[in-house]
Amino acid sequence: MKFCNVGGQLLEFHPPKIMGILNVTPDSFFDGGEHFALDQALDRAAVLLQEGADILDVGAYSSRPGAREISTQEEIDRLLPVVEHLVRSYPKAILSIDTFRAAVAQEAIKAGAHLINDISGGNLDEDLFDVVAALGVPYILMHSRGNPQTMQKQTTYADLIEDILAELLPKIDQLRALGVKDIILDPGFGFAKTLTQNYELLQRIDELKILGLPILGALSRKSMIYKLLGVGPKEALNGTTVLHTILLTKGVELIRVHDVKEAVEVRKVVAQLYQNSQ
Repeated sequence: MKFCNVGGQLLEFHPPKIMGILNVTPDSFFDGGEHFALDQALDRAAVLLQEGADILDVGAYSSRPGAREISTQEEIDRLLPVVEHLVRSYPKAILSIDTFRAAVAQEAIKAGAHLINDISGGNLDEDLFDVVAALGVPYILMHSRGNPQTMQKQTTYADLIEDILAELLPKIDQLRALGVKDIILDPGFGFAKTLTQNYELLQRIDELKILGLPILGALSRKSMIYKLLGVGPKEALNGTTVLHTILLTKGVELIRVHDVKEAVEVRKVVAQLYQNSQ
């Protein structure tokens, strides 16, 4: 059974865990601005936890393609009040911080957060791996290329899965050498991948199990769904639910979602399916 150490407690990935997205940004692709104010963010966190989120993933920097870059200090200023209030209000909640910056990670963990979710896979801040190792927290290693402004120009692969593995393995080795014990792998749906490549990745995601790491699937309401269906992100819940079902049937241990209630229902249905097949 796969697990990681979160704040001195073992987080087991059976059943799969659900990570609720809490964006405190004005420009995220789906809910940008809706939870930007502190009271709005706290209200949204309460809803996600009530609906059954196992982890809250708090992000203050939009990683959507073409997103505006913000300074490290602005990211910290957006993030810390939310983290501090969540730690006080929900002391048992597991808080993930969606950042690629070492300074942001340091401040957030010091404020009481528990793990780091890095959409750059260490590409955008050379100090992040060292900081994560020093903090002794779990780290979500995502596959990507470039940055949010350039990543969709870097989508050439000889073999999608083999290239992802080749690009992630040296980073895993580096993290292990630094002493990072708990690594979760995110193959990076929507990051430096075309729509067709995203569906190939979904079809072949179980091939990444060769690394022996828990796998996170993050495709909630992404363009691979709404562009295919000819709708917008707000109309992409049905497609999202279908793809979450596929992820769970392929053995993914963690899904990152906007819609926790629906994801909890998917998990329950898939669990029943496998219970009946035993």
